[in-house]
Amino acid sequence: MRSVGILTLGCKVNTYESEYIISELKKHNYEIKDFDDICDVYIINTCTVTNTSDIKSRKMIRKAIRRNPQACVVAMGCFIEANHDFKLDGLDIVLGNKDKSKIVELLDQWFLNKEEIRALYSELPYEFEDMYINQFPGRTRAFVKIQDGCENFCSYCIIPYVRGKCRSKEKDVVLKEIRDLVKNGYQEVVLTGIHTGNYGVDLDTSFADLLRDIVKIEGLKRLRISSIEITEITDEVLEVMKNSSIIVDHMHIPLQAGSNHILKLMNRKYDLNYFFQKIEDIRKVRPSMAITTDVIVGFPKESEEDFLETMDTCKKIGFTKIHVFPYSERRGTKAMELEGHIDGNIKKERARRLLEVSRELEDKYFSSFIGREVVVLVEEYKDGYSYGHTDNYLHVKIKGEVPHNTFVRVQISEVLYPYCVGEVSLLQ
Repeated sequence: MRSVGILTLGCKVNTYESEYIISELKKHNYEIKDFDDICDVYIINTCTVTNTSDIKSRKMIRKAIRRNPQACVVAMGCFIEANHDFKLDGLDIVLGNKDKSKIVELLDQWFLNKEEIRALYSELPYEFEDMYINQFPGRTRAFVKIQDGCENFCSYCIIPYVRGKCRSKEKDVVLKEIRDLVKNGYQEVVLTGIHTGNYGVDLDTSFADLLRDIVKIEGLKRLRISSIEITEITDEVLEVMKNSSIIVDHMHIPLQAGSNHILKLMNRKYDLNYFFQKIEDIRKVRPSMAITTDVIVGFPKESEEDFLETMDTCKKIGFTKIHVFPYSERRGTKAMELEGHIDGNIKKERARRLLEVSRELEDKYFSSFIGREVVVLVEEYKDGYSYGHTDNYLHVKIKGEVPHNTFVRVQISEVLYPYCVGEVSLLQ
């Protein structure tokens, strides 16, 4: 039996794809081990969204080669798709974002011939590569990849160039996958994709239609959307949210900049008035909705006034958490051609200041739950405490041991960042 260590970098789509790869390897009698163990095969599912992602991808590939020079080392995904010419002695199988599902076949070929395989293509994928999972070992929350690709072409983003055009999983397949996951004990499902809310653009359906059918699935307690663009929260989507408690009280909606000047340079598809109005629409149907976001700081031509406006915008909206990213130059993107690139120290300082705003917003939000009762799906137990999340994505630390994958009512007594802490008041 050959052993495999797999490392996943980047987004939830990569997480899903890696889980699929693991399930296929298990079917073919591979033993799944920790990436830090001595293995016969190492697989690195790479990311290229920032320079830091590139650095980490290269580092992990080299680390695998050093750990066992006799192993078959596989590098796949977005970093490879953006760098077709990437080569290293000891790197044996190289593939981008197409044919990840054929990993067993590629490994069989390598072990037969012990010759380098470069499964790279001049064109990006144009069809959805079907993957299907009915188990997520060790998790209470299951991911379902419903969509791939992006055609927004934001000026800073390399992803459309490495993931290709928008394409969707057939709706009947999505529904069957979720039903099977629910039958296997998963009570919470997360819909994920590169451009999740654009689901159905290539099919005779829409994201709202998919949501309407999913929330009817018997036994599903929570439906979470991994990330959605503000422009994709249509009236139809809001109507489903209004009428179904299955969809959780948490949305991740990337803002990217709180200045119309910078939004235009980023080629985002909205202005601040549109964003504010949509947030208001969401809170009309879901007053307690927690909204988290992504913001890029130090974008080319971002003045101090632009940055101050972004901080003010975040405070006005009242995000419950801000994921802050210093602008990262990406070869081949329009932003690289802009004048007025920001000094690295200024970017770091702006990131620090915006993270302070995020922490203030988080503390305020967390503190609002002291003395209140929340419903938690328990995910793990360690060192005398159980841990889980509420539907609005509070991370809750519970005194004592509570059965895994159980819903409990918890009385929140204090905040010990990043947790709300409490005791069980009632089993669901």
